[in-house]
Amino acid sequence: MYKVWNFVTNYSLLLILGAILALIWANVDAHSYHAFVEYPIAENFFIGHAHIDDHGHVHRTLTLHYLFNDLFMAFFFAIAAKEVWEAVILKNGSLRGKKAATPLIATSGGMLGPIAVYLGLAMLMGSDTFDAVKNGWAVPTATDIAFSYLVGRVVFGAGHPAVRFLLLLAIADDAAGLVILAIFYPTGELGPQWLLLSLAAAVAVFVFANWLPRKMDAGNQLRPNSTWMRKHLSFWPYLIAGCISWYGFMRAGIHPALGLLPIVPTIPHADRAFGIFAAAEEHLHDLLNDIEHKLKGPVEVILFFFGLLNAGVEFNAIGDPTWLVLAGLLIGKPLGVLVMGAFAAHALKLGLPAGMRTIDLFVIGCVAAIGFTVSLFIAAVAFDGNAMLGDTPVQAAAKMGALFSFFAAIVSIVAGKLCGVKKQSA
Repeated sequence: MYKVWNFVTNYSLLLILGAILALIWANVDAHSYHAFVEYPIAENFFIGHAHIDDHGHVHRTLTLHYLFNDLFMAFFFAIAAKEVWEAVILKNGSLRGKKAATPLIATSGGMLGPIAVYLGLAMLMGSDTFDAVKNGWAVPTATDIAFSYLVGRVVFGAGHPAVRFLLLLAIADDAAGLVILAIFYPTGELGPQWLLLSLAAAVAVFVFANWLPRKMDAGNQLRPNSTWMRKHLSFWPYLIAGCISWYGFMRAGIHPALGLLPIVPTIPHADRAFGIFAAAEEHLHDLLNDIEHKLKGPVEVILFFFGLLNAGVEFNAIGDPTWLVLAGLLIGKPLGVLVMGAFAAHALKLGLPAGMRTIDLFVIGCVAAIGFTVSLFIAAVAFDGNAMLGDTPVQAAAKMGALFSFFAAIVSIVAGKLCGVKKQSA
């Protein structure tokens, strides 16, 4: 009942398959690969990559890359946001109270450590290198939830408390990553007034599709109005509100893949949570969980295309940003998690979960160094690509670092052996 969903396994396999195909294609025929990635679906469209034409007007081109990275990936981030929202808001949520304090403080170390290593080494390489790569400081901060979970099970065993700690750290890490994307990586000229459109959509759908029916049903156990909304309108009001919110984010200059986040908290949810991505949630039939169940299959396909459209990097692209990203992940994250986790557990006396040792924090940091999905996503927005010509050299090199973070799996297994980790079965 409490095992993590098969979603993470399927997502991992399809994402890896897409990434491998992209690597092969880009190194066999780079021109056709980039032509595929930036294939123009619609010119002068109301959504898409923005360009200024000769007359000073904004011209938008909807490409295959934009369709998946900016539009469809919003559903992936919505699923992640749903898990974070439940973990924070529900009474027995995983990110509530003292039990979440140590993982959250360790998460801060797992982000500050990589930033310090990345920027510190970049400064040592000289001002030219630093100026070229400084905008990618957030690339090594990410932790891939699914891959880190799968590797964590290999290193610790399914029943070890470190696996749950790792999941909490990974989901908190990605929640912080969403904030970083929104604040530090705008997609164009900022127009914050457009966020009022997203806010209005969220407030309207919450009031009319959630709060008002419940208010009208007060004292009536049959809940006729809420039931009617659920049976006849289902998720449609929230999808419409999501489209409006997404458009507001796009016009505001904030990455539109985050556009569904304001809508997630407005959806009726269960009164309990079984844990992050817990299989037991398949037995919950509140609207929020039902929507997540319906999204799992499409999101797996979306992540295959995300891998295919973003991981196509030529091997000759390896350069300084590659090693900076890897150093941030493989050195900064384990040390950051260990230092801040130990500080929380011992100096602040918040403690560790029963059965976990302080040295396990270092191994958890090694596992969390698998950045892949979100690292790749941040690398794609941190450095501007060049349409049909493909990625810039710095962007391509940074992407290669995100891809190479898979080596953290081998490092984690070795670290687990050296640190005397004893596997615990479920």
